[in-house]
Amino acid sequence: MSAAPPHILVVDDDGRLRDLLRRYLTENGFRVSTAADAAEARAKLESLAFDLLVLDVMMPGESGLDLTQDLRRTGVVPILLLTAMAETEDRINGLERGADDYLSKPFEPRELLLRIRTILRRINGAAPARAAGAPVLLGGLLFDAERLELRGPDRTVRLTEAEAALLRALAQNPGATLSRDDLAQRLDLTGNPRTVDVQVTRLRRKIEPDPRFPRYLQTVRGKGYALLPD
Repeated sequence: MSAAPPHILVVDDDGRLRDLLRRYLTENGFRVSTAADAAEARAKLESLAFDLLVLDVMMPGESGLDLTQDLRRTGVVPILLLTAMAETEDRINGLERGADDYLSKPFEPRELLLRIRTILRRINGAAPARAAGAPVLLGGLLFDAERLELRGPDRTVRLTEAEAALLRALAQNPGATLSRDDLAQRLDLTGNPRTVDVQVTRLRRKIEPDPRFPRYLQTVRGKGYALLPD
């Protein structure tokens, strides 16, 4: 017998968004319940077990931040916050209250799906195989390997042809170490394989919060490079 699909509770006072997310997440293999506010969410949490909460911050009555903080005192259910407030301080506040992740409105449904799967994968300690060409999430950036596009919340990050090819090669093998020679061959770079190092440095400037301390594009000493997406 196959395992039951993860059960998600979507909490948002916007009825249109609740219905949209319920349909979209259901189509992508999740069980979905919804609640219009914190009080209704609490009632459902008392009677049902959920694998993850998608929780709006700004709601009438008890806010999503307050609900998150209170739930963290008694439970460990993962929480992904949705909010129209995109300032750094707002994100930090949500994470300090106990949220597992934070997504600013408006957002692409595919990015929400990726973030949900990332949280569940981290919680369950299992990493399902990534389909060829599937988008990868790098912090606030989403890389579409089919379109060779790197997008942020409000902009598209321009990649050179070599940078896009490098990122695609790494994204198709998340977590795997690719040697300089292998990458040079995939990128059709002739001459010194160290040319790959130059492209890596340039790419890090575009995808890393701090290129001096890379989080996503890691150097594997003596072996090559590996991409560790969210």
